[in-house]
Amino acid sequence: MGYKVVVAGATGNVGREMLNILAERQFPVDEIAALASRKSLGTEVSFGDQTLKTKDLDAFDFSGWDIALFAIGSDATKKYAPIAAKAGCIVIDNSSLYRYDPDVPLVVPECNPEAVEGYAKKNIIANPNCSTAQMVVALKPLHERAKIKRVVVSTYQATSGAGKEGVDELWDQTKSIYNPTDEVPPKKFQKQIAFNVIPHIDVFMEDGSTKEEWKMVVETKKIVDPSIKVTATCVRVPVFVGHAESINIETEDFLDEDEARDILRESPGIMVVDKREDGGYVTPIECVGDFATFVSRIRQDPTIDNGLNMWVVSDNLRKGAALNAVQIAEVLGQRVLKKG
Repeated sequence: MGYKVVVAGATGNVGREMLNILAERQFPVDEIAALASRKSLGTEVSFGDQTLKTKDLDAFDFSGWDIALFAIGSDATKKYAPIAAKAGCIVIDNSSLYRYDPDVPLVVPECNPEAVEGYAKKNIIANPNCSTAQMVVALKPLHERAKIKRVVVSTYQATSGAGKEGVDELWDQTKSIYNPTDEVPPKKFQKQIAFNVIPHIDVFMEDGSTKEEWKMVVETKKIVDPSIKVTATCVRVPVFVGHAESINIETEDFLDEDEARDILRESPGIMVVDKREDGGYVTPIECVGDFATFVSRIRQDPTIDNGLNMWVVSDNLRKGAALNAVQIAEVLGQRVLKKG
């Protein structure tokens, strides 16, 4: 016996990826519904060998459905998630709306799978920010061994993190570089993204950080350990898919780079590719379409007593969004619903 599953926002980048991953991982689905706004009504999307026509999110009755994967943004989620939850359908939400709600668990299955059991207060589970998700997968096993005190992270985030409009803007601006009569001014991003990097993701906050940077701080504390200090600089780069992060950690106990490498190799969701030679590391273009979070360039930081550096890369549409949501559904099935 399987589950009745809803994917809301099925025509977007993340929604389509959710459908792909549900099929790839053979999630036990008895029935599936692809929902979209009225302007996308009837659009066809793929689920394995099936072709689904989208249904109207506004008119959909969630009664009798087990799990709803939401990829519709905070504004729409604010309206529809409580409706689904009240109907008895457990919502796994990819937006930022519920991440900081103390009554809603924020889950990365490799780190805190037990947290899904707190879903019942609101019938909602939150998916973390894409940049946080891949980082905590790498941090958690090292934290368990040596207790991380402080994290300094710089991100290099793909344009797909800003949705289809971000990808289109990079593509159009790149073409316009070679055809100067075809100028494409920035719309989705604050400055030209083609052949450029922009140290600005989301809105600025009073302390000078951006909201994306704030998210990494708050979410890491909620998922891994509230005592960890995190400082982040988040940068948009001219890449279509795949976020990269340069991470420096300081631990309470000394952790040798070789032991760290061994720990990460044995940890769920991680693939270590760390050869000290030309090309002996993973870049964003190589991680596209993969489930794993890749870790490279693991090395001691000689400027502090207990420090390590590493390079972490992951497909932001997968681990940073759709894959993590499906993994949450898998854990929910194993720990709570116990069907399939």
